[in-house]
Amino acid sequence: MLNVQKVQELVGQLQDPFLHKTLAETNGITNVSIKEEKMHVSVRLAIAKTNTPEQMTLQMKVVEVLKENGAASVGIRFEELSQEALQAFRGQATEAEAQDILSPLSSVQFISIASGKGGVGKSTVSVNLAVALARLGKKVGLIDADIYGFSVPDMMGVTEMPVVKDNRIYPVERMGVKVISMGFFVENNAPIVWRGPMLGKVLDQFFRDVEWGDLDYLLLDLPPGTGDVALDIHQMLPSSKEIVVTTPHPTAAFVAARAGAMALQTDHEILGVIENMAWYENKDGEKEYIFGQGGGPKLTEELRTKLLGQIPLGQPDWTEEDFAPSIYAAHHPTGKIYLTIAEEVMAQLKK
Repeated sequence: MLNVQKVQELVGQLQDPFLHKTLAETNGITNVSIKEEKMHVSVRLAIAKTNTPEQMTLQMKVVEVLKENGAASVGIRFEELSQEALQAFRGQATEAEAQDILSPLSSVQFISIASGKGGVGKSTVSVNLAVALARLGKKVGLIDADIYGFSVPDMMGVTEMPVVKDNRIYPVERMGVKVISMGFFVENNAPIVWRGPMLGKVLDQFFRDVEWGDLDYLLLDLPPGTGDVALDIHQMLPSSKEIVVTTPHPTAAFVAARAGAMALQTDHEILGVIENMAWYENKDGEKEYIFGQGGGPKLTEELRTKLLGQIPLGQPDWTEEDFAPSIYAAHHPTGKIYLTIAEEVMAQLKK
């Protein structure tokens, strides 16, 4: 007859699908209870990543092994291992496991840049934050995940194309940032008319088939709003921190709150809010609030997060020799704001 110890022995022999260690080794069996009169066995398991096809496979194995040994019915609840436990296993990861950026064993930190609607400068924030992190000495990758509205290559003045070698895609490096975008794979700026499942495969390639190398941060310029592509990305990532971009207009902040709500509903932490186009500085040095005031602070209150920074309306200086029309120089006043934001983001990610 099954008892708690026997259940622990049987289930403990099964492997965590991501750590490739037994549940006994990971201390992944957090609770066992048995209703003897009905022979109903309930187990609670902690694994590296939940809500995945791998979890479903493990669930079937648990049910099978317990029913083979006398259980009439089985109930299973999954939870994720703590970050402290995962950190301990990262030090034991094989090279292949460590290089799979979607593996819970990867040390890459994901930062998603989101907005409730288009036209708020989300991509501008993404490229400048990526470059600012690189200027601070970090190894940075950037995925232009706005599949329908890709713009990152043009914004950064990228003229090269990714190289494909041995079925691996090598991203283009620009200003210290490794970049991949749908724009590299579409001819003559053609419109994208693919449907959701096809786009999901492209995004999976961006994560799994790109040779990112050693990264500290991988930034994702998400599509605006809360559509299928944004949801797919949230579900793909083992964990992600999110920055929400808005303009000062109250309506823009109201719409942006929906993007923040999606992050929270998919268990992704919000790092903070960036208010773009916060003001325009005229020739006399006076601030003119063209799009109103208060949107950023209002959004931070609603999402219970912090205001990472306010970016003024303006245009970077650029030259034909080093053409990057949306990147602010490090010494430019707005470039300095991005450096300050990058420092704040790094500080928060260390906590």
